[in-house]
Amino acid sequence: MPDKENKLIADILEVFRSNPDRRYKSEQIEDILRMHGASAFKRVVKALAVLEGESKISLTNKDEFKMAAPETTVEGEFKGNDKGFGFVRYDEVEPDAFIARSNTLHAVNGDVVDVKITKPSNPWIDKGPEGEITKIVERSLTKVVGEFHPYSDSQVEKTGFYGYIQSHEKKIASYMIFISDKGLHPQMGDMVQVSIDEYPNDKHPQSMEGTALEIIGNKNDPGVDIMSIVVDNDINPEFPSEVLKAAEEIPDHVLDSEREGRKDLTDNMVITIDGDDSKDFDDAVGVDMLPNGNFHLEVHIADVTHYVTEGSPIDQEAYARGTSTYLVDRVIPMLPFRLSNGICSLNPNEDRLALTCDMEINHQGDVVKYDIYPSVIRSKYRMTYNNVNEILKGDELLTEEYAPLVPMLKNMADLHEILFNKRHERGAIDFEETEAQIIVDENGKPIDIKLRERGTSEKMIESFMLAANETVAMNYNLKHVPFLYRVHEKPDDEKVKNFFEFVAAMGVPVHGNLKEITPKMFQDVLAKVVDTPEEPVVTIMLLRSMQQARYSDNPLGHFGLAAKYYTHFTSPIRRYPDLMVHRMIHSYAVNGFTDDEQAKWKAKLPDVAEHTSGRERISINAERAVDDLKKTEYMADQVGSEFDAVVSSVTSFGMFIQLDNTVEGLIHISNMKDDFYEYDEKSMSMHGRGTGKTFKVGQAIKVKLIRADVEHRQIDFERVLTPEEQEQADKREAEFKKKRSMQHGRGRGGHGRHNDKRGNGNSNNKSHNNNNHKRRGKYESR
Repeated sequence: MPDKENKLIADILEVFRSNPDRRYKSEQIEDILRMHGASAFKRVVKALAVLEGESKISLTNKDEFKMAAPETTVEGEFKGNDKGFGFVRYDEVEPDAFIARSNTLHAVNGDVVDVKITKPSNPWIDKGPEGEITKIVERSLTKVVGEFHPYSDSQVEKTGFYGYIQSHEKKIASYMIFISDKGLHPQMGDMVQVSIDEYPNDKHPQSMEGTALEIIGNKNDPGVDIMSIVVDNDINPEFPSEVLKAAEEIPDHVLDSEREGRKDLTDNMVITIDGDDSKDFDDAVGVDMLPNGNFHLEVHIADVTHYVTEGSPIDQEAYARGTSTYLVDRVIPMLPFRLSNGICSLNPNEDRLALTCDMEINHQGDVVKYDIYPSVIRSKYRMTYNNVNEILKGDELLTEEYAPLVPMLKNMADLHEILFNKRHERGAIDFEETEAQIIVDENGKPIDIKLRERGTSEKMIESFMLAANETVAMNYNLKHVPFLYRVHEKPDDEKVKNFFEFVAAMGVPVHGNLKEITPKMFQDVLAKVVDTPEEPVVTIMLLRSMQQARYSDNPLGHFGLAAKYYTHFTSPIRRYPDLMVHRMIHSYAVNGFTDDEQAKWKAKLPDVAEHTSGRERISINAERAVDDLKKTEYMADQVGSEFDAVVSSVTSFGMFIQLDNTVEGLIHISNMKDDFYEYDEKSMSMHGRGTGKTFKVGQAIKVKLIRADVEHRQIDFERVLTPEEQEQADKREAEFKKKRSMQHGRGRGGHGRHNDKRGNGNSNNKSHNNNNHKRRGKYESR
């Protein structure tokens, strides 16, 4: 349809949206739009027919048109902006509903709300619906961590409050949370956890009331910054006493009675390969060649569920945590250290209980035979990624030191290449994200940010874990019994369309049918930009177009891996779903696939999947927040310095940029002073009105650091201008000041659209980096 007709449809729909209760005849629409004549009448009638066909408007029995009644009330999650307005996502396809400040019912970011749609969307101009919150269904905020500000004795007596806290989280930083005198009594500058007793209302729209529950420590004390984020994300850094007591009662060695019913593999050549600083080893591997020329791969996983019995205090705490959380200088484990670093860790030269996935794999990468069984193993070597990589490169000293291992390591590398090629052929999307490792001193102060390189050994272990996860998932799926899966669904159609339009605009051809999206299509795009300046940006945009992986009792497959069957089996020390999968394997082996057995698991799995998916997101949020904090702290000492960067995202309020060390920040539009810039949503680019300059995603740019706000984890840059550009900017600034003074201060200063929202705060929040390689691993394999 021509743009002219689309514009007419959009204009007519806006008439109805602006007056949703009014009825119009076609002649009235003509008058409102100042369109007259036979030709105009035909165009208006045709546009009205399109809108009626799209169910945007309806025809009454009096030949009048009216706005089609939108769904009366929908439910969704409120995403608040610090300016008071917000958006509610209530549908996977429909755009989020805009909620004006006066229509929020004082909802707080994250609240689940009921929304009455007052104006439906206008898809012809990408305008989303508008709504009014009618009910707050569920509060997301029950506890808050913030910095304490005390009241004087007279203020305490007058108000009844001991003082107030303010959160460092941007979305709720504008609220003052008054602390009652009945709770704990913090000191100035303490970071305090507070329970919320009263939420914002008409009388107090910008404040809440609460009770101090825990004093984490003074904000300037080492480690308090990280622990404040941990506690604020509802992650418990300490284990309850009954859990620690239960852990102490578990033997620190394998008992003779525990060996019964298990294959004794203690003589097999089995090794662990992990990072230099890893302390918990939940997977061990062994590879040898069979007489028929096939590979024999053994993946041994710590049998955690043998020690963490269902319903025990340790199990209940592990379920509540859902996962371990890996931060820059510490780990908050899912299990007590006595288990995670002791009897459940596959430490070298110690007998350990395991669940083994035993596979025969041919030279095409097919698993032609497999078995899954309980075992006893003894790891012969604790190897590191670095050492294995050097051995595979031919390091003479290490090759001599680990001579008995070298043949097996070379077979492992060969098998990995076969498995990788197999995945690649079926279309698995091979992301190569840049990972950052933040180095901190003994006081937690960041002193360096290093880029982590993934060598053959890291990729090799990943391939073996993927093979085990797929094999276990396939086994139980083909048996048609309830099971827990790791699923990654197809991307949203609109996001896919936007991604392919973006890469096409960069000159990257896209092959395939957009109505039948396959992982292979994404893989082909990545292959075309390997080792080009566009590669990092295309990877970022691809990740943004993807769905979020989660746990489910439905075998929905894994889109990113192009895998029909997938589960998490390989990390039961630090992921509860893996522990649950082990428990099911044992239970099915002992009790069989009876109706009662299947009914038991079918009833439990939906809640487990939903809970553990939620806990995973909480853990990721905490890890990223700590990364953001330490990256901002690292950059705080470099204000005024210049850096090479790349534009990672463009919005109406500015450009997010990324440095080589993965640090991200914002160039706010008010700091783009060499021209008046406008945002083009379709091309995701910024255009200078006077100079014609264009900035788009993936573009190299020179920047200067102008601010690093550690408390709010926000980093601001400005573009480094050439002398000619600086001269032009100075002229524009002088002209603007002169004009403003002539208007007697009635104008507003600055350049561009002065919208000082920042999206989701510092763009570090978008980072996919992870500072502990074993935290999730590429493709979540470990």
